[in-house]
Amino acid sequence: MDKNNHSVIAQRIQDSISIKSLLLENKETISTINSVANILIQAFKQNKNVWFCGNGGSAADAQHIAAELSGRYLFDRPPLPAEALHVNSSYLTAVANDYGFDEVYARLIDAMGKKGDVLVGISTSGNSKNVINAFEKAKGKGLTIVAMTGNKISKMAELSHYCIRVPSTETPRIQEAHIMIGHILCEIIEDVLFKK
Repeated sequence: MDKNNHSVIAQRIQDSISIKSLLLENKETISTINSVANILIQAFKQNKNVWFCGNGGSAADAQHIAAELSGRYLFDRPPLPAEALHVNSSYLTAVANDYGFDEVYARLIDAMGKKGDVLVGISTSGNSKNVINAFEKAKGKGLTIVAMTGNKISKMAELSHYCIRVPSTETPRIQEAHIMIGHILCEIIEDVLFKK
């Protein structure tokens, strides 16, 4: 193997560790993650839905976290009502074609979002227009809004009730932290709701 590759591998691992260390040291972020866990737990206790959305890698994270909740995470237990808004490709392509891609998530929140539900939007920039539009629709319908973003000041942070900001501007590092945070939320939710 080329020695230069060793250097890149080591550096990217160190970069990821550094971002996670900054998260660990930030008491406000730890507190926000805890608050979001409690909001999700309360929603599930009241039989409310938790919706996730994002684009690209963030859509993959949205689907991943939703699957951990609606399926299982660390142990067998009843399923929870969580779903990623992009999983119906016929809907997504029809609405993107007929109304524009910026409307794909807002229309689903309009159709299915109910007061007391939670919408979790994931975006490394915090400025994804289709997620912003979903937040605006969710706000009008009485959903609790959670943003997971990078370090930049963003419209999603402004519109959300809770914003978990990863202290980075690099998309891969932010995404690595987002999935870790998602896993932490899943563990806390399972532990509180089901562990005896």
